[in-house]
Amino acid sequence: MISEWELLLRLTMACVLGGVIGFERQARRKSAGLRTNVLVCLGSCLIMVLSEAIYNSVEGHTNADPARLAAQVVSGIGFLGAGAIMKEGLTVTGLTTAACLWVVAGVGLAVGAGYYVAAIFTAGLVFVTLGTLSRLDEWVVQEKNLALCIHTVDRPGQVVRISHCLEDLNFVVQGVKIRADEDSKKKGRDMFYIDLVLLNHNHIKGIVVMEALKDLDGVVGVAVV
Repeated sequence: MISEWELLLRLTMACVLGGVIGFERQARRKSAGLRTNVLVCLGSCLIMVLSEAIYNSVEGHTNADPARLAAQVVSGIGFLGAGAIMKEGLTVTGLTTAACLWVVAGVGLAVGAGYYVAAIFTAGLVFVTLGTLSRLDEWVVQEKNLALCIHTVDRPGQVVRISHCLEDLNFVVQGVKIRADEDSKKKGRDMFYIDLVLLNHNHIKGIVVMEALKDLDGVVGVAVV
């Protein structure tokens, strides 16, 4: 059995390491921020300590598996991860947040088992990965992607015509979101907005695609966002 001071050390370290990762998520305004990551790491640590304590108390009297209780953390964290993943149109978000929660749970288990070096090193790698690779990904996306907001009338086949126009320019649609134009409904007109994220492999200038879309019948306005 570990001492009370050792128990307090493990729980405190779990809070600190979970907080380090959670701080990075909070700074980027992600759904699972500081408090969520701290609680996941702390809870995982406590379950791991409890799992070891239960096993030590019955060791030699049963075939109990010391990892059985802690193993439920790995599968149970999937519920939190599933809640963080959102699908909006063709875009899926929250995968990194879900993976982050899964790793934070692993860090908590490592601390609870007494593997301090592994836990600290993993938390450091996660923090660096989230911070460094996020900036790199933003730079690459900014270079290759083009975001547009199209204001158009609501008529049959309008989205298809816009899609064909973009295909002719060799754009690949990465994300799409359609929003109703409430102001136009008040004026008795049916119009809507299409928010598009286009993969711009050929580095076509925004003015080119704007002019091409504006030539389509029913397109009122196009803006690069």
